[in-house]
Amino acid sequence: MRIAVIGTGALGGYFGGLLARAGHEVVFTARGEHLRALQRDGLRITGETDLVMPIEVTDDAATIDPVDLVLLAVKATQLDEVLPSLGALMADNTALITLQNGIEAPTRVADVLGRHHVMPGIVRVYARIAAPGVIEHMGGPGSITFGEWDNVHTQRSIRIREAFQSAGIHSEPQDDIWQDLWQKVMFVVPTGMIGALAGVPLGVQRTELRAGLQAAMTEVAAVGTAHGIDLAQAVEHTMAFADRMPAEATTSMHRDLDEGRPGELDPLVGGIRRLGAAVGVPTPVFDLVHQVLQHRLA
Repeated sequence: MRIAVIGTGALGGYFGGLLARAGHEVVFTARGEHLRALQRDGLRITGETDLVMPIEVTDDAATIDPVDLVLLAVKATQLDEVLPSLGALMADNTALITLQNGIEAPTRVADVLGRHHVMPGIVRVYARIAAPGVIEHMGGPGSITFGEWDNVHTQRSIRIREAFQSAGIHSEPQDDIWQDLWQKVMFVVPTGMIGALAGVPLGVQRTELRAGLQAAMTEVAAVGTAHGIDLAQAVEHTMAFADRMPAEATTSMHRDLDEGRPGELDPLVGGIRRLGAAVGVPTPVFDLVHQVLQHRLA
């Protein structure tokens, strides 16, 4: 399968590297010192996965010929930058899987490319850029869940899932991809914002700060339910998932905020506030944490 990975950060580097190792034709995009290191030394993955290999990488997605699959792995804050170049990658049946945290990315991409091309996706892995050209794999399921916009199982989705499985990427079909997307948000956004506010990893959040973490997840469930998503058991399941993850784990939003960068604070935390306001659901925990973190970054 011919694949374009847009954004060779922690997610794009990890999953794209596994696909390239499995023999798929993968073209990556990157920028700055990370791009130069990838061009010079190739892609390296360390930690729970050990991989070093040369890759094809560019700083301009518009120069890549149409592909079968696009993994859109940039952060939500970088969507405006890459959206104009994505059309060059599209053939009639090209699929693009959005890997951004949050709820809004699939709609934003579909507004440009059309819903036929867009598959909402969810990744579950702990990885980070350890150095230019180096991705550290720290754990987690290492999975990509995705689906067609209307939840119909297609030959296209079957082919993509087979490609993932050939690379050792776990990918289970879902009856409702939107439900799974909201459940991912219920984990990533509360743990990211509370972790950043308190300066602690997941192990502390799920023990000493458990009540606050659960309250934030409950707000996400209320907003999602008001938008028509069945999240009746989601808080319980998400807390159980958090209990199984590495105690030292942190999210990319937490790490960005610790380093003084706003990162995805507005797309993720602000996004839940906006979606709640749109349906009249109060989000007092999100309101407070968002305001405090904005003040800290001012």
